[in-house]
Amino acid sequence: MDAAQGPLTVEELRAEVDSGGIDTVVAAFTDMQGRLQGKRLHARFFLDSVLEHGTEGCNYLLAVDVDMNTVEGYEMASWSRGYGDFMFVPDLSTLCRVPWQPATALLHCDLAWEDGRPVVAAPRQVLKRQTDRLAERGLVALAGTELEFIVFRDTFEDAWQKAYRDMSPANLYNVDYSLLGTARIEPLLRRIRNEMTSAGMTVESAKGECNLGQHEIAFKYDETVRTCDNHSLYKTGAKEIAGQEGMSLTFMAKYDEREGNSCHIHLSFRGTGGDLVFADGDSMSAMCHQYLAGQLAAMRELTLFFAPNINSYKRFVEGSFAPTAVKWGHDNRTCSLRVVGRGPSLRVENRVPGGDVNPYLACAALVAAGLHGIENELELEEAFTGNAYTADAEHVPTSLAEALELWEGSEIARAAFGEEVVAHYANMAKVEIAAFGRSVTDWERFRCFERM
Repeated sequence: MDAAQGPLTVEELRAEVDSGGIDTVVAAFTDMQGRLQGKRLHARFFLDSVLEHGTEGCNYLLAVDVDMNTVEGYEMASWSRGYGDFMFVPDLSTLCRVPWQPATALLHCDLAWEDGRPVVAAPRQVLKRQTDRLAERGLVALAGTELEFIVFRDTFEDAWQKAYRDMSPANLYNVDYSLLGTARIEPLLRRIRNEMTSAGMTVESAKGECNLGQHEIAFKYDETVRTCDNHSLYKTGAKEIAGQEGMSLTFMAKYDEREGNSCHIHLSFRGTGGDLVFADGDSMSAMCHQYLAGQLAAMRELTLFFAPNINSYKRFVEGSFAPTAVKWGHDNRTCSLRVVGRGPSLRVENRVPGGDVNPYLACAALVAAGLHGIENELELEEAFTGNAYTADAEHVPTSLAEALELWEGSEIARAAFGEEVVAHYANMAKVEIAAFGRSVTDWERFRCFERM
């Protein structure tokens, strides 16, 4: 690999800082909403101080709404507790270059309290608790996330000023798999692909999608925590690159009445030595059957981690390639769970999450559901064939309120994540529901201004 690409060791960072090649280090973590938050540090200060001791940040960062407003109901942080700090603990294995920002490196951090205890509700820690449970069984989870986004020729600032109305999508017709259509914005897509490669990710491909201006860039699967780290960096970086190009893009689950932005997650288990545990020759193993049965049993109760926002639930429309039925099938895109591949490539695709998902929480839910099936040796129902949109089956929750009720009543969630995590993310949902209930929408104005 070229010296100017890919991951960095601390020794390489020191050399880059000494030569002037890097002058900024970003210490980042992913918040509840799936956004990278953190600090830009002078690289020399990072090496002299933060490398050994970490750095601090206000604990309200895991206790605010999307607008960064302080809200009530969180145990870890509040006005009565004084909004103190937690520690950013650098994970040096994630140190990499950020090619779209000059002379910049970045690393992901875990969050800890001053006494060293982990902040258990931090998304990366929620996932790590589940991968630790896997490790106790001699297993590791491998995952790949497929993020769709819609590109506009408006800047982010212009889009805000226009209240996101009358925007100009980068393509004016369906460009699913169209080489001509994707060529229209290939300079942007090429830059994102190449600069993610230079940040150490393995890019597979880019393709057009169905909505106007909709595209997808796919990356090779990896160990699950690493995949989620890359997902968070890619999502932030793609927005930053689009902004630099005078454009904007959105990962929101349902931008308009056309196809929404999905984030299909492919996941499988292997032994820690790399041995296959999901495949029995070209067929599914007993463990894979139990994993799938666990996904079906837990899906509705854990949907809060797959669809975390009010807008998320507007994706679940019949005939939209977003699932509605809690069913599994072999290479069947109408089902919530799609089994694909064989042998080493055998894996389960969960089609429920949208582009707004927090990858750590979604993957934690997938691992937890799989372990629920394995530990309880659940029996798997027959694969569904045909159109699952018309199936007589349980329905994916249709609203954040329904998902919240299922989450709060879930013994599966409590057993896997603990009371603190269940309460923390229940409060996040309650905050969003209350905020939406207070808002007045354009839909209401158009229907009621004159005619009511």
